[in-house]
Amino acid sequence: MTRGTRTHAPKLEVHLLREGIVESTHQVEATVCDARGRLLLVAGNSETTAFVRSALKPFQALAVATTGTLERYDLNDKDLAIICSSHQGNVEQARQVFNVLWRADIEPSALQCPIPEGSRSPLQHNCSGKHAGMLAICQQRNWPLNTYLKKSSPVQQLILSKIAELLAMPGEELISAHDDCGAPTYSMKLSQMAHLYAQLASGNNLDLERIVRAMSYYPTMVAGVGAFDTELMRLTEGELVSKAGAEGIQCVGRVGEGMGLAMKVVDGSKRAKYATALHVLRNMGWITPSVAETLAEQFMILSKYKRLEVVGELSML
Repeated sequence: MTRGTRTHAPKLEVHLLREGIVESTHQVEATVCDARGRLLLVAGNSETTAFVRSALKPFQALAVATTGTLERYDLNDKDLAIICSSHQGNVEQARQVFNVLWRADIEPSALQCPIPEGSRSPLQHNCSGKHAGMLAICQQRNWPLNTYLKKSSPVQQLILSKIAELLAMPGEELISAHDDCGAPTYSMKLSQMAHLYAQLASGNNLDLERIVRAMSYYPTMVAGVGAFDTELMRLTEGELVSKAGAEGIQCVGRVGEGMGLAMKVVDGSKRAKYATALHVLRNMGWITPSVAETLAEQFMILSKYKRLEVVGELSML
């Protein structure tokens, strides 16, 4: 459902400047929706489809929050935050993933995410928290642990049903593929991603609200010190909920106002999505000038000689 008939506008452009001279250019598409799925702002095409990748994790965690799994195994908000995370694999984060498994009486060897290069355990994989949450649901429901990544497994079907319910569409209409960690991910329109994040941030669903609280209270579990999602949530003190995905995906929800932003960098550049997110959030008034300046020093000024500049604005529909 849209406010009008127009679903596209000029793309945003990110310029890499070397001593003020353009060296490289990235194009970015972005969409803002409200909690009813109505388009509010757009750059590029809101109908563009992309795999949502790790930006899906708060909604995969919804299956944990709605099945009694948290209560059954006495898991707290810090555990829920690591289940939503793309973490850095440090000791504290790996221990938190282990805590989820330990409380559910599951051995770490049940994790089917890869062991990162140079690491010793799948606990250190950036998606291990998500996998631990899926395993905990299986344990709580007496579902097989060894098939939890199959698209046909009960836990993946449960997750799909939760996402489809939020999008008010049949789950079988969503195209799926395996993420790099082995779990299913889905191809969605940018407007659908923005709609999900608008609902996440709306405060209209108690389970989603708990997920937002967990991510906001424990931002260092969600990514890590110095990471974009962590620093944005830390500096905005609960006003924004943020989750990145690979290949240029970034999603942000404005908490309490039911508005969601979804972005896709056409060429998948990580540096471009963070610069664009700051540009868009500043222009929409979702972050203060001081927060924008603090984050720009880290994510837009790349070195003594290089910086990023974003050109263009989201258009109102």
